[in-house]
Amino acid sequence: MQIVVITNDTLKNELLAQTPENPAAFHFISHLDEWPDEMSPRICIDLLFDGSPERSAWLRQKNCRLTIVNSVLYTLNETDTQFVRVNAWTGFLQRNIVEAAVLDDNLHTEAEQLFSSIGKSMEWVPDICGFLSARVVATIVNEAFYSLEEEISSEKEIDTAMKLGTNYPFGPFEWAAKIGISNIHDLLKKLSFGELRYTPCKLLEKKALA
Repeated sequence: MQIVVITNDTLKNELLAQTPENPAAFHFISHLDEWPDEMSPRICIDLLFDGSPERSAWLRQKNCRLTIVNSVLYTLNETDTQFVRVNAWTGFLQRNIVEAAVLDDNLHTEAEQLFSSIGKSMEWVPDICGFLSARVVATIVNEAFYSLEEEISSEKEIDTAMKLGTNYPFGPFEWAAKIGISNIHDLLKKLSFGELRYTPCKLLEKKALA
C-alpha cells in the first residue's frame, strides 16, 4: 500500500513522532508538482491543505480511496464530505492522539488503521470549525493577548504562569508562535461570526495582520 504525504519537515516529524523510522509505504512530498505520475496511492495525507476549492478539486482528481487533510478552519461540508479532517496544527500532531472528524462512517476503520500503524489513535469529534482543542488553545491565546494589552504581565511571565498552573506543554504566546499567529487569528475571526466571545483581541489582530 502506497501513501503520499504532502508535508513540510516539521509536520512530517510530528506525524512520525511515535514511529522509530519512516514507514516504507510513505512517500513524502512538499509541493503538489512533486506528485509521482507513476504512482496511484491508495491514501493521501495533505498536511499543507489550504481549504481552497482548487486544492480540494486537485485532491479529488487523484482518486485516492482515503484522503486525509489538515483542516482546522474548514469543515468537511466546506471542502469535501468524502475527506477525513485532522487537527495538524504545529504542535498538535506530535501527540499520540489525533483529533479528527469524518462524515462517511465507511472511512473510520481505514483511517484508524493507518494512524495505528504509526503509533497513534484517533479521537473522533464533531465536524465543527476549530475542532475542540484548537478552539480551547485559540481562546487561551486570545485571553493572554488581552492581559498583555492591559499590561497585566509580560509574555514570558504569562507563559510561565500557564505552564506551571495548568501543566500545559507551552504557554499561550509559545503556542501562538508555534501554530502561527495568523492561524489563531483566522480561527477566532471565523468563530466570532457566530459567537462574539471569540472576537480577536485588537493587539492579536494587529500582530496577525502585520
